[in-house]
Amino acid sequence: WRGREGAPYSTLVPSDEVTINYRHGLPVITLLLPTRSERCQFTVKPVVTTVGAFLQDVQREDKGIERAEVFATDGSKVSDATLMEVLLMNDFKLVINNTAYSVSPPVKDKLSSEHATEMEDIKSLVHRLFVALHLEDHQIRKERELLQKLDHLKGELLPLEQMKARIMDSADAKTSRLLWVGLALMSTQGGALAWLTWWVYSWDIMEPVTYFITYGSAMAFYAYFILTKQDYIYPQAKDRQFLHYFYHKSKKQRFDVERYNKLKDDLAEAEESLRRLRQPLHLRLPIQEINDKD
Repeated sequence: WRGREGAPYSTLVPSDEVTINYRHGLPVITLLLPTRSERCQFTVKPVVTTVGAFLQDVQREDKGIERAEVFATDGSKVSDATLMEVLLMNDFKLVINNTAYSVSPPVKDKLSSEHATEMEDIKSLVHRLFVALHLEDHQIRKERELLQKLDHLKGELLPLEQMKARIMDSADAKTSRLLWVGLALMSTQGGALAWLTWWVYSWDIMEPVTYFITYGSAMAFYAYFILTKQDYIYPQAKDRQFLHYFYHKSKKQRFDVERYNKLKDDLAEAEESLRRLRQPLHLRLPIQEINDKD
């Protein structure tokens, strides 16, 4: 058996010099400290203790240990970040100074399904107890953060809301003027056709003119459909013209519409988060249960 850089170990000690037993569900590693010449037990928590932490504990117990490493049976070094739970699944070699200890961990009995269920229930109960004890402080802290975020967003939105209101008033006024201009043009056209029909010419002459005017209007509506992919419906046409004026005015006054919409979305999200946070505070229920009910 060789260590790093191919250097042979001076001694290969049998596995009975290092023993591993389980007590109260935790592995207890017993080994002989080389300098103190006494056996010492190390109780490890396999799911949180790493190989590096275990070796540091061994070196702290015996200051004469200059080298402590763990190798797999194939000679590859086990990383210090490896959990003890993973290490104890297979045989390994523990090297202290120039002595290599062959270690064979015992096979841990698997928990029965009934006992495993009980353990899961205990874990769930502990988790619920922890949530019940710390939930209120967490929610108060989170509520304070959301209120600060809401104040910040409202502060950024206030000048944008004022600018938007001015732009909307201007766009609405222009749209209304355009509608009244359209009504005036239609009234003028109707009056002109009536004057030409009864005072200048006769209906026999004006009938083809009105036909082509009607046909031209139909072509204009069809062209509107081709360009906008929408029927010419007066409310939709009014809204479309309003948006045209609005974006034109926004660009002219450097009103950032995308930033405004982003702030509005963030504000709505923060208000919804605050509402959901305050609901379990009122009901005295954990947030997880509220989410499950939703």
